Amino acid sequence: MSTDFKSMVEILLEKKPEISAEEIRNLVDEKKRKIGAGYLTDQGALFLVAADLGISLERNQSSLQKLKDLYVGARDINVVGRVMSIYPTRTFLRKDNSEELRNRTLTILDSDASIRLKLWEKRVDFPEESGLRPGDLIKLTKGYVKSGLDGRPVLNVGDLSTLEVIKEDTMNIPPLDHFACDISKISAQADNVVVFGKISSSPRIVGYKNVRGQDSKALQLNVSNDEGTKTMRTIIWNIDESRLPKILAVGSSINLVGVRIKQGNAQYGNSEFEIHGDEGTFMDISNSRGEPDVLALKLISVGKDLGTGYLECLAFQKDGKITTLRIDSKLLKASISPGTIIQCIPSMILGNQITLSRDDSYVSEIEDDLSFPSLESLETKIEGITISDRPYLIEGIVLQTPSISTVTTRNGENISLAETMLGDDTAEISIIGWRELSNLVTDLKVGERIKIIGVITSTNRDGRVQISLKPYSSIHRIG
Repeated sequence: MSTDFKSMVEILLEKKPEISAEEIRNLVDEKKRKIGAGYLTDQGALFLVAADLGISLERNQSSLQKLKDLYVGARDINVVGRVMSIYPTRTFLRKDNSEELRNRTLTILDSDASIRLKLWEKRVDFPEESGLRPGDLIKLTKGYVKSGLDGRPVLNVGDLSTLEVIKEDTMNIPPLDHFACDISKISAQADNVVVFGKISSSPRIVGYKNVRGQDSKALQLNVSNDEGTKTMRTIIWNIDESRLPKILAVGSSINLVGVRIKQGNAQYGNSEFEIHGDEGTFMDISNSRGEPDVLALKLISVGKDLGTGYLECLAFQKDGKITTLRIDSKLLKASISPGTIIQCIPSMILGNQITLSRDDSYVSEIEDDLSFPSLESLETKIEGITISDRPYLIEGIVLQTPSISTVTTRNGENISLAETMLGDDTAEISIIGWRELSNLVTDLKVGERIKIIGVITSTNRDGRVQISLKPYSSIHRIG
């Protein structure tokens, strides 16, 4: 037998394991006898045998490649991969003719490697049309590989390609659980991992500018192991709020599929590593209630709309729990002020943050309710302030002349920072205000007795607890 013939027999045996090599030899000899000696080679006869069995012997078209073997420029690629991340559709204009194009990225993996899979135009709706979810197996035939912006190979689905969800795993690709990692076991940087743990801080949504200079949002929270002995700062960039559950409570179990483990930032904590996800990260939340109930809230302070379309407020519930409150400005029919009691159905509850959106919220002002505790009972002495995600109400005396400085951020923006010292009969603490809020600090005078509504805690460079003003914060002079 020639080497080519042996290779073809191996393919046939792979696809028809119930037939032996000896039986294949006999079928080939029989085919040659029937056709006539001298008209067929062994290989030619084997093609006819394979056709009778309904099998193609074209390895370059039918065999499956490993993801680790793909290279830029490769064509006619056939792979099976397990889906880890599904990104939203992106629309952009071609530079040459301003034609609008759509594409979408998936991250798939096998037992050895992972790769980005790009869907174009009519294929971008494949995840919805097929009900695709992380963990599913997909098969791509006749794909091609191009270079991504980072130089890494990107597998593309072309016009001649086929893409399908499959059930049978012929490549022995591990399930996503195989890539799962407990918080306590994380010891190195890594890409495309699954992390599980518990939400250990109040989740919050913050605004920022993405790499394209567009306004975007990020979900920030801490995730800990079950025992609470290890905690990691977690950021999900480019978050779409509509993908989040209505209630995301501290203590809920969370699985994050398709995240990166990066070196920790000492500015934000003492964890050696951080968890970073993006719009392709899948979040599986348990122990979280379905829909928010009707809530009664008493407003403590009402901030300004800083261009987000939302008023940043502070409120408390009948049990004395203080929460931040984001109210869509267009949801309100009249202005609101501190002391107002509202009844509402929230759009979302993220830990200590309640959001009221015009699309799916209800809010109305109600009469005074004596069952709410007094504001004074919610105040905290300075010695009782600890690092937490709850807002504080504090009363004290200004001990220093406020100082102001300019700080340059990592993206080159110059922002103002004002700072002074506040004290009461238990301890002293530093208070700071950033950007527009720095004016609230610089207006203070030594010896003034003030009440501060709504500050959060952090640690300074020396590791000491400090308090910071937020958009919902207010300062009131006493006496």
